[in-house]
Amino acid sequence: MVKHIVLWDFAEGLSGEEKKEAAEKMKALLEPIRALVPGAVALQVVQNQLSSSNRDIALISTFETLDALMAYQNHPAHVEAGKYVRSVTCNRACMDYEFTSK
Repeated sequence: MVKHIVLWDFAEGLSGEEKKEAAEKMKALLEPIRALVPGAVALQVVQNQLSSSNRDIALISTFETLDALMAYQNHPAHVEAGKYVRSVTCNRACMDYEFTSK
């Protein structure tokens, strides 16, 4: 299994309402891709809710294999969603790692 975690800040200048709208649109664009990519196990977009966090929004996803992650990253729906995500975010951080499902 492969875990793919991406963290972003919202772009400077977005109001609180614009950040909320951006988070909802990111969720609507990214989460349905799970059903389109064989080997995608879970995709969840989560907006920061606790003061202990230092990023605004995260994508937490799980794939059966590294090939499934690559298929997701190259899928046309992901490429299109990425255009919107890049327009409302900055300071992207990503971590991918393999793990054994128990």
